[in-house]
Amino acid sequence: MSFATFRAGLPADGDICMVEPQEADQQLVERVQKGDKAAFDLLVIKYQHRVLGLVSSYVNDYQEVQDVAQEAFIKAYRAIDKFRGDSSFYTWLYRIAVNTAKNHLVSKGRKLPESDIDVHDAEFLDTAASLRVVDTPERNLYRDEIERVIHDAIRRLPDELRTAVMLREFDGLSYDEIAHVMDCPVGTVRSRIFRAREAIDREIEPLLKRG
Repeated sequence: MSFATFRAGLPADGDICMVEPQEADQQLVERVQKGDKAAFDLLVIKYQHRVLGLVSSYVNDYQEVQDVAQEAFIKAYRAIDKFRGDSSFYTWLYRIAVNTAKNHLVSKGRKLPESDIDVHDAEFLDTAASLRVVDTPERNLYRDEIERVIHDAIRRLPDELRTAVMLREFDGLSYDEIAHVMDCPVGTVRSRIFRAREAIDREIEPLLKRG
């Protein structure tokens, strides 16, 4: 069963926004724990791209990425009663997705990565899931277009956001190192990178949907 099949029958994103525009993850989790399956559908729709992107950092085959992501959501649903809110829902889901991806690699006899994806970076890995497919001339053009849009989006960012995200993505600095370079708290660095990635995601979202 494909990841798309798992989502079959779920309401459209626009419908969700109209029904529950401000509902927090914790409230949704509590509804699921009380037996409201539709509330979990909302969480799937909210986080499916992030989980797909996270899994694609471990698994190369796109069909396998979809299957592993689907399995992670199924595991999360079955274990939802154990979620107590000690961390954010996405951090909890992130751990399940990472463990599911690793178990998949082990089952296939493949090498595990030396380190895990940082949970903060994992929130914006949906782009990778869309790009990690077999290369074709059309796909290469599509990827080039996305890269151009990303660079244009970065260039338009305010200075502090652009500097933070470039130090992270292009120079590979840690959050602590960026905080030292920019002379600001680590929390400020995380906020700037989050806002930068959010702005970039808005720019490339139409291309990802088209691709």
